[in-house]
Amino acid sequence: MPLVETLSEWLDEFKEWRHEIHANPETAFEENKTSAFVAEKLKSFQVDELHTGIATTGIVAVIRGKYKSDDSIALRADLDALDILEKNDFDYSSKNHGKMHACGHDGHTTMLLAAAKYLAKYREFSGTVFCIFQPAEENEGGAGYMIDEGLFDRFPAKRVYGMHNWPGQKAGSISIRTGPVMAAADRFDLVVKGKGGHAAMPHLTNDPLITATHLVTALQQIHSRSMNPLEQSVVSITQIHAGEAYNVIPDEAVIRASVRTFKKDVKELIVRRIHEISKGICESNNCSYELEYREGYPPTVNDKEAAAISTKAALATISKEDVLLDEPPSLASEDFGMMLQEKPGCYVWLGNGPGESGCMLHNPHYDFNDDVIITGTSYWINLVLEELPA
Repeated sequence: MPLVETLSEWLDEFKEWRHEIHANPETAFEENKTSAFVAEKLKSFQVDELHTGIATTGIVAVIRGKYKSDDSIALRADLDALDILEKNDFDYSSKNHGKMHACGHDGHTTMLLAAAKYLAKYREFSGTVFCIFQPAEENEGGAGYMIDEGLFDRFPAKRVYGMHNWPGQKAGSISIRTGPVMAAADRFDLVVKGKGGHAAMPHLTNDPLITATHLVTALQQIHSRSMNPLEQSVVSITQIHAGEAYNVIPDEAVIRASVRTFKKDVKELIVRRIHEISKGICESNNCSYELEYREGYPPTVNDKEAAAISTKAALATISKEDVLLDEPPSLASEDFGMMLQEKPGCYVWLGNGPGESGCMLHNPHYDFNDDVIITGTSYWINLVLEELPA
């Protein structure tokens, strides 16, 4: 039976899975119910091996093809939700107050589960497929924890592949690019230290708060005035904290920010300019500063050969005009970049459509588009058939 016809017969079941996962969102390293649900389904598919408890709640299912080969690839989906209060009114809206699948990981998990069901049933490929269900993608770097626990030593895939739904992109289209696709995500805390005092006597203080406000403007000019305009980066000040009383100028002000880059030299320039700008502005206001800069997720960089294989799989799945090549990268970030530092691979975007009222990722009105489940699942299966032909 043709692939799409088979998956279409199973679609109602796939939707039930997705809605069950959506209704029970769990955040980083607490995906216990989600992990148990996934493990139960994988057991029912009679996968060859099932490994649970990796990085607390992570799972790897091993599926071997009918035809012998030493080749193997890995497919990865993420399990976790976000700390967001859902504002949808669905039958399957979040039952866990303040937690929500606002990034589509419920759909990602469903599509990889669906692909595992098909691959385990028909096995018309050679070699081995490792289906990775990863915890804690949001902020906590679950990919790194799985790697540290020997992910690719235990499951030595030749290449590793990932996929994310993308609101704003035509539903069912697939975007693929070679090279950087998502950015590194760093953060910093900048503490401005001055001398506080009475709000009615500012001349007797060294005001860290007004110093911090100058820094907020100046630091966000790094890209526009210190960077080659052809380079891509973002410095976004996202928090400023100071003081507790209306009539007191505080001793300290804290600035917190996110930094997004694709290149090491660009990151180094940004860090240098943060120090230079902070030093100059603080000294001019008789203040000092302390900077804590923390590197986070690395950039997600697609391998050329893996991207070419992904393109073939996409063309086998959807029409040529819906395969979007070399779309601009995003300055959002993904811990899948950690896996791509260990193994060559490719990360693609699956169009989720405009979304209800145009809502985007991490929005309390977001919902994964069930209409693209068959497309994403078919892409996974066609990718296996391209990489591990019978």
